[in-house]
Amino acid sequence: MTDAPETVTEQDAAATETGPAETAPEETAPENLSGAIEALLLMAEEPMAAATLAEATRAPVDRVIEVLSELAAFYDSSGRGFELRHVGGGWRYYTRAEHAELINRWVLDGQQAKLSQAALETLAVVAYLQPISRTRVAAVRGVSVDGVMRTLTARGLIEEAGHDEETGALLFRTSDLFTEKLGLTSLHELPALAPYLPEAAELEAELSTLVEQPTVPAASTETAPDTETTPDTETTPETEETP
Repeated sequence: MTDAPETVTEQDAAATETGPAETAPEETAPENLSGAIEALLLMAEEPMAAATLAEATRAPVDRVIEVLSELAAFYDSSGRGFELRHVGGGWRYYTRAEHAELINRWVLDGQQAKLSQAALETLAVVAYLQPISRTRVAAVRGVSVDGVMRTLTARGLIEEAGHDEETGALLFRTSDLFTEKLGLTSLHELPALAPYLPEAAELEAELSTLVEQPTVPAASTETAPDTETTPDTETTPETEETP
């Protein structure tokens, strides 16, 4: 009795032609996901989004967000000297505020460069009125801001934001580094300035008065020529007394 010949199905033939099926990328094991996320965050130079961490660990985004929240809560409850914060659209490690004095004294050793008062005022104007031109910043502050604007740009706190449609002036706005340094997720979290500033119409009117107006030279008044003085009258010489 002879064996019946094996029949080759269409699926088998397709598998033979295309070769072995590609295996999907292996996801990070659940027990190692926390450690993988910690390692990535320690190496990051800027906040990492949950989607980026999910792509790197090949884990679902929802699971990554859950692990991030668990890690943040664990660091808070265990009294670690650092914390995991969600700022600037991503996650990053920060030292705790209560250790700031220690870090400034022993690590930074007074070398931390601080912004001057002029730079802080200029940065505030850009933050609340952005996008704004350099000329308008100078009008608000009442002084030249060219050097300060260059400093803020070099520090990465402000950046170019195109040109004004009417005047063509270069516009500036705050950068992502600005929100990150302030611990904000968006500019909407900036403190409200309404109680301290005039209304928009009043502010625009005040700015318009800063435009230099042409000055009219004062008319010079002619002075009448001095009257000539009469020459001194000659006196007759005294006669000498005879001895």
